[in-house]
Amino acid sequence: MHVAILLASSPVIDVIIPAYNEEDSIALVVNELPKAQVRDIIVCNNNSRDHTAERGAAAGAVVVTEKRAGYGSACLKGMQYIEDRPQAEWPDIVVFVDGDHSDYPEQLPELVAPILTDGVDLVIGSRALGDLEPGSMQPQQIFGNWLATTLIKMIYGNEFTDLGPFRAIRYSALRQLEMEDPDFGWTVEMQVKAAKAGMKCVEVPVRYRKRIGQSKISGTLKGTILAGHKILWTIFKLI
Repeated sequence: MHVAILLASSPVIDVIIPAYNEEDSIALVVNELPKAQVRDIIVCNNNSRDHTAERGAAAGAVVVTEKRAGYGSACLKGMQYIEDRPQAEWPDIVVFVDGDHSDYPEQLPELVAPILTDGVDLVIGSRALGDLEPGSMQPQQIFGNWLATTLIKMIYGNEFTDLGPFRAIRYSALRQLEMEDPDFGWTVEMQVKAAKAGMKCVEVPVRYRKRIGQSKISGTLKGTILAGHKILWTIFKLI
């Protein structure tokens, strides 16, 4: 049903994929997106030292390169690519999905459906509500998500279950948020700012599997600690 609604509505949808050294997975992610429903697939090559850029381009994506390290930096580069278009060519919706093949890109229609049918501004793909493959999230990730979403509810009143990277947002709402975090605080910054702005936010269940390759964040103790600190700091900074 979601697909039929999407095709009938004919929104302009662009997809942003931040990617750092994802040569083994990036083409899978690009190819599994429902291309008939997407205008541009933008791979934001975050100064990769492998063939991420070449394989993303070969799969049909637009590739932009951000030399400044950081998840948020890559996302901001993709947003800048969109913003540089003439205003008449701005999309209706932007979808963010990771380049490691842990998400299921074919679920994009389910993600954008609440925006098209219910006037929602931001949709988070919730791994907590969906089908989580054993071992796909580390215990510290699960605990960190619970802690962060609990704090968001206590401070801002919005109920989330996840800080999942697979998400859809109206482009007008995305511009209003004035996103700026360059690294680990990106996802929580978006959710906190949307909550503070009174935007309509919902979650939809999504599937999640083991990523291809090692995580740059949860795969190392240092990355886990830095990410956790930045997420909590972002929540309190924006009060």
